[in-house]
Amino acid sequence: MGNSASATTVAPTAEGKTGQAPAPDTKPKKKICCACPDTKRLRDECIVEHGEDACGKWIEAHRLCLRAEGFNV
Repeated sequence: MGNSASATTVAPTAEGKTGQAPAPDTKPKKKICCACPDTKRLRDECIVEHGEDACGKWIEAHRLCLRAEGFNV
């Protein structure tokens, strides 16, 4: 009996987690222009030197960083 009760209590907690995105009411701690300066610099340098089409990995890395900071991009 104890095993079935444990299984039912564990399942709802596992289903409660939906993903990496923060809650919609969570406000970013910084302005978007000040967030992720390292990835922003690499992205911008790549675009200037090689064009936007060649810099997809840097653009995506910057987007991931911004999302981690709480921005919806």
